Amino acid sequence: MKNKTTHFWTWFLKHKNKLKNLMNLSNKEQKHYLFWLDWHLQFYFPGLEYIIVFPKVKKKKTQLIISASGQQELFNMVIELEKTAPRLWDWKFTALIQPRQDIDDMEAGIDEPYIFNDITLKTSELKFIPFEYDGEKKIDMIVYLKNFTIYSHNKNLPVLINIMLQDLLGEKLMAENINFVQLAQMPEQENDELIYLYDLQYYLDEINAKRISKQ
Repeated sequence: MKNKTTHFWTWFLKHKNKLKNLMNLSNKEQKHYLFWLDWHLQFYFPGLEYIIVFPKVKKKKTQLIISASGQQELFNMVIELEKTAPRLWDWKFTALIQPRQDIDDMEAGIDEPYIFNDITLKTSELKFIPFEYDGEKKIDMIVYLKNFTIYSHNKNLPVLINIMLQDLLGEKLMAENINFVQLAQMPEQENDELIYLYDLQYYLDEINAKRISKQ
């Protein structure tokens, strides 16, 4: 496994400048370098994914996030690859998708919308109802959105909701605590049982604390 991590980072170091300046390359070049980045990642371990986050300010670091696609059995492979990453002044390497830190903006309703192909959603506008089961750590949940009837047949909707949940919880916490997510239309009348989606982390912290206290 050490040889495979070395193989990946050796290739990355040779092409890191091209990857950092990916947005300035032609479409053909972009596809070329992204293909080989994915190829070397799959050679290290099949099933892993990556996200490149480009900084808004040129002098700041470009981030390479290695994801396990929510598969817990792959977490250690992601962590091992990140541990062996080279230390570079212009790159940051992150194991697993981490939670975002803008809950205050969500609570105020001024969070940035997610625009995914033809869907536009804001986390602050979504609510959920959880379903707990005795002896089970993971919960099922129904996520409610105002425009579900419009987007209900859109195949991109479940993908976007999954991205939003990962941004809230991080990849690891989501995989450990969420089992099944169903989507539904937001009720027209106020329902006190519905919880704002941005409070999901607090809800999970509470039920996990209760489980620990009962042990």
